[in-house]
Amino acid sequence: MAIDKATVYGIARLARIRIDEAQAQSLVGELGNILDWVEQLGEVDTEGVQPMTSVVEMRLPLREDAVTDGGKPDDIVKNAPEAAHGFFVVPKVVE
Repeated sequence: MAIDKATVYGIARLARIRIDEAQAQSLVGELGNILDWVEQLGEVDTEGVQPMTSVVEMRLPLREDAVTDGGKPDDIVKNAPEAAHGFFVVPKVVE
């Protein structure tokens, strides 16, 4: 894909950055090189290669997905400025 100054200015506008004439000229070459490199990646044979999320094969440890109250309700509400019957007391905001 050929990159020209109009394309560079369009990208700069979308990115909301201001560039001058000299920067636009250098970006024409840089963006062209980047797109050439991306095209080279498209030529790599990836048939049979499994997608991966890490360079090291690993499995995350699993635990039982159980809903609990944390087991420490008294410890939690003791940090509250005001508590009653195991709940946080908050000021009334709706009449």
